[in-house]
Amino acid sequence: MPTPPRIVIVGGGFAGVYAARSLEKRLKTWEAEICLINRENYFVFQPLLPEVISGAIGLVETVSPIRRLCPRTQLYVRDVESVDLKAKVVRMTPAMRPRALELPYDYLIMAPGTVTDFSGMPGLAEYALPFRTLGDALRLRNRALESLEEAAIEKDLLFRKRLLSFVISGAGFSGVEVAAELNDFLRSAVKDFRSLNQKDITVMLVHSRDRILPEMAPELAQYAQKILSKRGVTLKLGVRVTSCTADSVILNNGEVIDARTVISTVPSALTPLVRTMECKKEKGRLVVNGQLEMEGFAGEAWAMGDCATILMTDGTAAPPTAQHATREAEVVAANVAACVRGNPERRTFNFAGLGKLGSLGHHSAVAEVFGLKISGFLAWVLWRTIYLMKMPGLDRKLRVGLDWLTGAIFKTDLVQLRVQTSSNITNEHYEAGQIVFEQGDAPDRLFIIQKGEVEVLRDGQRVATIGASESFGEMGLLTNSPRNATIRTTQPTDLVAITKGDVSQLLNNFPELRAGLQNIAQKRA
Repeated sequence: MPTPPRIVIVGGGFAGVYAARSLEKRLKTWEAEICLINRENYFVFQPLLPEVISGAIGLVETVSPIRRLCPRTQLYVRDVESVDLKAKVVRMTPAMRPRALELPYDYLIMAPGTVTDFSGMPGLAEYALPFRTLGDALRLRNRALESLEEAAIEKDLLFRKRLLSFVISGAGFSGVEVAAELNDFLRSAVKDFRSLNQKDITVMLVHSRDRILPEMAPELAQYAQKILSKRGVTLKLGVRVTSCTADSVILNNGEVIDARTVISTVPSALTPLVRTMECKKEKGRLVVNGQLEMEGFAGEAWAMGDCATILMTDGTAAPPTAQHATREAEVVAANVAACVRGNPERRTFNFAGLGKLGSLGHHSAVAEVFGLKISGFLAWVLWRTIYLMKMPGLDRKLRVGLDWLTGAIFKTDLVQLRVQTSSNITNEHYEAGQIVFEQGDAPDRLFIIQKGEVEVLRDGQRVATIGASESFGEMGLLTNSPRNATIRTTQPTDLVAITKGDVSQLLNNFPELRAGLQNIAQKRA
């Protein structure tokens, strides 16, 4: 029996997951093998992510396990390092075992989305909190609670003001919803702190245009501005954030805002993966035809979502929204299934959109649905109803609905979940005869021997030994090539391990260190 063709989907957002689900419905198990690569094993329902900040819904209610949504799809929880369109191979980064993984494909679907880009904005990479992922939402909630706890015992009034000042950069849908939820949460939570009151809280929304929600009709945007201002949100329009420090945010008009927390919902940029792909692009995005096939790779590769320039039949560009991504996924799945079966018919993407919804918190929202403009409580009910219906899986619908019900009865718990990130410099212990890394492994760390000894094995033959106070592993990091030898301990050994990212940062900033490691590598070579 011939091996079925392999379909590889890169990205587990709306476009990628819905493409996998549609392919499972269209193709039988023996017709094709469906694979999906995503750095997490879950799908995030982005429209409800801001409600995690306020605790309106539970932390995990916005996510669904991909294996449950796509039971027939083989999931690879990895980052993608490169895509070779000519050889038709996807290369994934190493994980727990430092070995890269290559996955050949017959049909490729690109949907990796975008990433946050702070280039040209000094200080934002170090101090700004992005808002794109579940981890970002948890981090922002923790920061808000930590700021309240610290402000409650802070005697310096100027520093207290900084602690209780929050600046949100960008006033599209995401920025407005984050500002609304954060403002509601802070003003509700502050009631539990005897030394604080609502007048101490500053939530500021900064936007480069003359009004917020540029995607909505002007009258709805004006309504949103009025509601947010009434609830205590300060609007800074016609300016943008250019840089920040640990204690301040600097605008392009020279104004300096004292604040310890800045949240960025912009800007987004294409992933490094897309930038390295050898194919036609327009403004960095993958160029596709009306059937969403990548130019030059018709019948082999498709692209959708934020990573592609998608023009509809009227010549307008498809916006990067969830409703467009799910429709693009349906078109791509139909066309891939047609290719698998040898059917020449192809579907063309054309979807004008059903409407736009934006929550303003506190039982109010704005909505444009089928041309109708709605605001206030009715729009909020519509917003919750539509998104509850669109939540994938009955269990998630029930959980979110119960969270909303209990949230209307009970107060939100002010619990700060401290998630400590692992140190990038770690201590490791090995017993005699254990392997530290093997020849052919991907270079991921530099090692320094505190105590003990290791032997260097090349092609199974011992070529050297390395003892206390010496380092090893520098060759692969300097050349970014696979390990050229196996390292095995000869006695109980204690090591200090430094990750590749930290080593790269040190080498880029200290030329003397790079020269020293290069000298060691040359001697050993």
